[in-house]
Amino acid sequence: MEVINDDLPTTAMAMRLRGVKNQFGAQVIHESLDLDVRRGEILGIVGGSGTGKSVLLRTIIGLNTPQMGRIDVLGEHVAALGPNDRHEIEARWGVLFQDGALFSSLTVAQNIQVPLKEHTEMSDVLLDEIAALKISMVGLPAEAGNKYPSELSGGMRKRAGLARALALDPDIVFLDEPTAGLDPIGAAEFDQLILRLHAAMGMTVFMVTHDLDSLHAICDRIAVLAEKRVIVCGTMAEMMQQAHPWIHEYFHGPRARAAIATKEA
Repeated sequence: MEVINDDLPTTAMAMRLRGVKNQFGAQVIHESLDLDVRRGEILGIVGGSGTGKSVLLRTIIGLNTPQMGRIDVLGEHVAALGPNDRHEIEARWGVLFQDGALFSSLTVAQNIQVPLKEHTEMSDVLLDEIAALKISMVGLPAEAGNKYPSELSGGMRKRAGLARALALDPDIVFLDEPTAGLDPIGAAEFDQLILRLHAAMGMTVFMVTHDLDSLHAICDRIAVLAEKRVIVCGTMAEMMQQAHPWIHEYFHGPRARAAIATKEA
């Protein structure tokens, strides 16, 4: 159930956070936050409203600067990197924001090509081929590549956003509420897609979610944000044994029982 394990070698860690503090004005979101994310695992991040789940994700990828603490990603102290090294490590992760966060003026294929153009010097022919491959990988029809985000359903936008996140075959994929807004069937299909891609690519998955079905279906471990830090990190079975009031209610409440019943059925 450890949040951190300093006995594990750096090479075993995809991310290592120590003493992270996030603050906006007088409001402290995180303080003395520690977390280890192991290479190749699917880690779910859960917590109550206002605990800063998305803030934590944005801090790790550099969209938010912490007031204190250290964040190592793939063995690199991210804040200490120069511009060139920072650019290189950013090519090793992909991000799926809520609802896909696609550029509305670009087609799906053009959206997928954005990170490729930023980090490589590929020919237009190769860019088109890779975009088509990623579209196929996430289960979208080939013709989706020529469509604009406004022409897609919510589920298709998420898949298109995932295709863009996978454009550079990243070591780490960050997912921010990937099943939010999807119907139960669509959410289950997306969970299975993540599992298949994880098995095929061996990537580390850092997933912010409130979806109990997703936690049951695909996560190796779960980290709980509360009291401005990660208070516990462990498997689903270990979460079920926790006495902390919020954790107990979250994993044993009516929604939790429904999720377990659905899984067992």
